[in-house]
Amino acid sequence: MEAFIVDWLNLLVRWVHFITGVAWIGASFYFIWLDNHLEAPKLPADDEKGVGGELWSVHGGGFYHAQKYRVAPNKLPETLHWFKWEAYSTWLSGMLLLILVYWYGAELYLIDPAVAEMSSTVAIGIAAAFIVGGWLIYDLLCKSPLGGNEKAFSVVLFALVVMLAWGLCQLFGGRGAYIHFGAVLGTIMVANVLVVIIPGQRRMVEAAEQGNTPDPGDGIKAKQRSVHNTYFTLPVLFVMTSHHYAMTYSHEYNWVILIAIALAGALIRVYFVARHAGKASLVPVIIAVLLLLGVAAAIAPRASAASGKSVSFDQVRTVIQDRCATCHSSEPTFPAFLVAPGGVELDNDAQIVAEALRIHQQTVVTRVMPISNLTGISEEERDVIDRWYKSIEAQ
Repeated sequence: MEAFIVDWLNLLVRWVHFITGVAWIGASFYFIWLDNHLEAPKLPADDEKGVGGELWSVHGGGFYHAQKYRVAPNKLPETLHWFKWEAYSTWLSGMLLLILVYWYGAELYLIDPAVAEMSSTVAIGIAAAFIVGGWLIYDLLCKSPLGGNEKAFSVVLFALVVMLAWGLCQLFGGRGAYIHFGAVLGTIMVANVLVVIIPGQRRMVEAAEQGNTPDPGDGIKAKQRSVHNTYFTLPVLFVMTSHHYAMTYSHEYNWVILIAIALAGALIRVYFVARHAGKASLVPVIIAVLLLLGVAAAIAPRASAASGKSVSFDQVRTVIQDRCATCHSSEPTFPAFLVAPGGVELDNDAQIVAEALRIHQQTVVTRVMPISNLTGISEEERDVIDRWYKSIEAQ
């Protein structure tokens, strides 16, 4: 019953996380696009009242006229819409999902004894420290003199992100390391909204309501953090989907792969932001494509001739029954699963043969199965599967 409840919570929270994430990212992308498409106001009266830019657009059968003030209007409207709950809801649902999957199931998805031996309590404590510490270090960096030098800031931040990816992958299993990398970046993004952007906007609104000139510094700081957020977005989205692709997080150099793909995502976003502004070099996209092609080439499986004695199907069946079928069965005996993960059942010979490619990929090529090697598969047993699969391939 406990596993059933956890599965339902997982499903519902993941759904909420997806919905709120779409809302937050959609709003964020739209306002970046809007900012970079503003034109000088056409009417002198608009310029005189403080309008810094305007944009006409058409959507859904209607015409829209958006205006952005250089600082704030002389008089605020009665209704002022804020964009914050999308960010907060995305982070809250994401953290709950992280707790349900990676902290509650730390032995399955966070800890890998082959990487580092530790208890669940220690692993969760370290993971939480990375999330909190990531924000604190980033915030201090933004507030330091380095924060005013965009190029130097970018270099230092990138170096810290590389250290983050490397450190996580030295402590946790690849899947857990990747998701916590995304959790650190996601926490920085939402903290930017909560701690910097929204408070700054509140001060600007309060000043305008009191008839004072708002501090333009609040707007500058908010814009800086907003731009950082938009460059973090695609790397975080990759991490959110990475658990489907063991070829990345299970690799020996998983941290290098993570950085390469994250950098490619950020560069693609750099291109689109520049394109919105009117001038966009293709160099960031070219570098991103080369990075992705390089990763694909580096992790491509290498063909090798089968070695050793041939194996009988009885040997393969025994390995599958002992090491895989505890989870991959019509009635799993492992308590964490109510049904076979991914719908893959290995109860009989026909099912084993039908899933030969996937079995080989997961147990031999990526080595992510069994999860955290909970069933204790040996190298000799992996070799049995390897030789069996290669004998099938050779036929």
